[in-house]
Amino acid sequence: MSAQGEAPVSAILLISCPDQKGLVNTVTQFIYTNGGNVVDLEQHVDRIEGRFFMRVAWDLTDFVIPRESLADAFNKALAIPHQMDWQLYFSDRKPRMAVFVSKHEHCLFDILARYQSHEWDIEIPLVISNHPDLEQPVTSLGIDYVHIPINKDNKAEAEQQQRDLLEQYQIDFSVLARYMQILSDDFIKAYPNRIINIHHSFLPAFPGARPYHSAYERGVKIIGATSHYVTAELDAGPIIEQDVEHVRHTDEVDDLVRKGRDVEKVVLSRAIWRHFNHQVLVYNNRTVVFGS
Repeated sequence: MSAQGEAPVSAILLISCPDQKGLVNTVTQFIYTNGGNVVDLEQHVDRIEGRFFMRVAWDLTDFVIPRESLADAFNKALAIPHQMDWQLYFSDRKPRMAVFVSKHEHCLFDILARYQSHEWDIEIPLVISNHPDLEQPVTSLGIDYVHIPINKDNKAEAEQQQRDLLEQYQIDFSVLARYMQILSDDFIKAYPNRIINIHHSFLPAFPGARPYHSAYERGVKIIGATSHYVTAELDAGPIIEQDVEHVRHTDEVDDLVRKGRDVEKVVLSRAIWRHFNHQVLVYNNRTVVFGS
């Protein structure tokens, strides 16, 4: 800990490459040779794909490579020779998150509560909505709320306005907190693995506007939620988090809705946490999720 009680700044690397012997030693030796001290390391080998995945964090206090030169040094020394796909982050940079929402408030309010209580070390400078309903609770926290109505005639114009806002506010990633609009392929392609969505997931699945009513009529015993990165294929992107809630025979539709909303906001919050803590690697529409 520093004199001010703050944790030392760490570098965080996410690595994916063809599996080969000695990769863990190669990476840690690079860190050790340059004065770094590893504070967290986790690795996984997908034996079917022959793919190596790793997340490693190290203390930069005595590291001899300046942080502005670290990416280039790592790329030349390790990434190019070992055909690595990699991402580099620093622990003292707060990610900037935008939230998209419509009228359902439960996921948004959960996000705002975690943000206001400083549970999350991130910035939320912007909330975008296609309805004006939730402006007051957002702006009361000093967060800008931008209402952009969307219909079939202005969708392209509205999405361009949204993209301009994401650039203006220097947003790192966005969260769809029950945003009831389908994003265009062009919008999604502009932010690969940088848009997180939440949706209910039943066994069996019940699509449509009244899924809990359909689930009740079918007598399901489990309801759940899935949080994933958004891709062009609707609700089929790489999964970050999932969970379920059991249903009793005494539960009515209102109970299913209540339980469903509870599991939705918890699953979404876990996915957000893992993303901004750089714990997720995507490969072939699947994820490797590090950490407990």
